[in-house]
Amino acid sequence: MLVSLDGFSKDQLIANKAEFNLTGKMENNKIQASAYMGCNQMSIPVEFRNKGKVKISQGISTMKACQDMKLESAFGKIIGTMTNYSVEGHFLTLSDDKGNSMKFVAADWD
Repeated sequence: MLVSLDGFSKDQLIANKAEFNLTGKMENNKIQASAYMGCNQMSIPVEFRNKGKVKISQGISTMKACQDMKLESAFGKIIGTMTNYSVEGHFLTLSDDKGNSMKFVAADWD
């Protein structure tokens, strides 16, 4: 579950059921992740590298037109810029070298 993205409150993220799912099949440190930000389903290749580095490639998405796509648009623009990751307990933080970050909490965490 996405819990932090600049410009969006936690309530907005919860209302949109924002999620980034990293439970896809992993091969050679690469995962076919999925994401949902309230409208379209997205599939995004993610490669975890050594020393806290991550490469997130251009993904694909369904093409539904929804009334409010601000969160989805923001997520789509920033996710590919993330180059670093850290895991602390149940939290995954993705960040870039410019100070932008996204924070996620494991879905099964209470």
